[in-house]
Amino acid sequence: MTAPEHRDARPGYHVWALPGIPEVREGDDLVKLIAEAAAAEGLDGLVDGDVLVVTSKIVSKAEGRTVAADDREASIDAETVRVVARRGPARIVETRHGFVMAAAGVDASNTPAGTVLLLPEDPDASATRIRDGLYDLLGARVGVVVTDTFGRPWREGQTDVAIGAAGVRVLEDLRGGVDSYGNPLGVTVTAVGDELAAAGELVKGKADGRPVAVVRGMGRHVLGAGDRDTTAQPLVRDAALDMFRLGTSEAVREAVTGRRTVREFTGEPVDGAAVRRAVAAAVTAPAPHHTTPWRFVLLESEESRLRLLDAMRDAWIADLRADGKSEESIAKRVRRGDVLRNAPYLAVPCMVADGSHTYPDARRAAAEREMFVVAHGAGIQNFLVALAGEQLGSAWISSTMFCRDVVRDVLELPGTWEPMGAVAIGHAAAAPKARPARSADAFTVVR
Repeated sequence: MTAPEHRDARPGYHVWALPGIPEVREGDDLVKLIAEAAAAEGLDGLVDGDVLVVTSKIVSKAEGRTVAADDREASIDAETVRVVARRGPARIVETRHGFVMAAAGVDASNTPAGTVLLLPEDPDASATRIRDGLYDLLGARVGVVVTDTFGRPWREGQTDVAIGAAGVRVLEDLRGGVDSYGNPLGVTVTAVGDELAAAGELVKGKADGRPVAVVRGMGRHVLGAGDRDTTAQPLVRDAALDMFRLGTSEAVREAVTGRRTVREFTGEPVDGAAVRRAVAAAVTAPAPHHTTPWRFVLLESEESRLRLLDAMRDAWIADLRADGKSEESIAKRVRRGDVLRNAPYLAVPCMVADGSHTYPDARRAAAEREMFVVAHGAGIQNFLVALAGEQLGSAWISSTMFCRDVVRDVLELPGTWEPMGAVAIGHAAAAPKARPARSADAFTVVR
């Protein structure tokens, strides 16, 4: 049997819930309630290096964050800055705090009937008040983690996480170190704040009336008097860095409505593999008669791009001169093609109407061709949206449609291929300007 002193030497920590904390009401002194509960008979009180794990609900109650239940939807709206995903009445949103969670944390559990609780106004400030108050009252320098319950992507069930913190190092950055085999650690950053929150939840329970837990043995994560203070904010990932910042249907809408024409590009090279992934998405568009009318000519070298654009420019100038345009007017018009000339990558989508049906009359023959044109347009839209999903800007320019023979000749394409414009591709030099939302009502007729 292992000796007691050997057991004590093992790496570990102790966690226990504080009993005896009464129902919290607006204006209650949480510091006093916690201090009294920690000093109850049979407990060890609080010492330097302890971490208090405090359920956000009692913080919200003490701060008067209780509202009438009939205002729940309005409360969710008020706490929301972005809808991440919606499934029926359920909403996953980003709160004004930056948290991504269900219903903005507006909760109807553990609160009197007819009311709901909002999250604390500032969970970090709440944690700081508790920490400073306990130091003033008891002289113990503890860390405080304020918690709430979150679901997690790809995982069933919920767990508590840190939404506020004071005096606790919420992230432990191990990058630059090595593991036990000497391998360098390049990405390991431990979410200490969330791990402490989950440890406390194991003993607090959801409905047992024990809203505060103490974790002892993790003092290395508790900041001393001379250490720089911290909050829970480092745990919140910036939405711009989140690879999964939207639900499926929201991501589709964002991809379609967020796609914009980009006319100015940086000099950063374009990844050809990303363009090919966009082509693979493009050719999933609907097409008549089970055909595949899409072909994409990818101009990856500067030499091939300039050869095509120079030939197209010469053809354009010849057409404009034949129209009687002045040289000044011609020069101005030709400059419109600079978006293609300045792009680091070009794609020329071509329509191939193999498999189309033949009709003896002009009406049906025209309709048959239009089916393929519509299908090709759907493919181009897929292509542009997929490029945006690859973080690439693009601009569809119609110019190759006005000199198809020239394009076919320069690119050595079969005579049955119809160039359907050109797509300039690159990394946007600037974020696109905001555009007003368009209402479906302006474009729909109901019968």
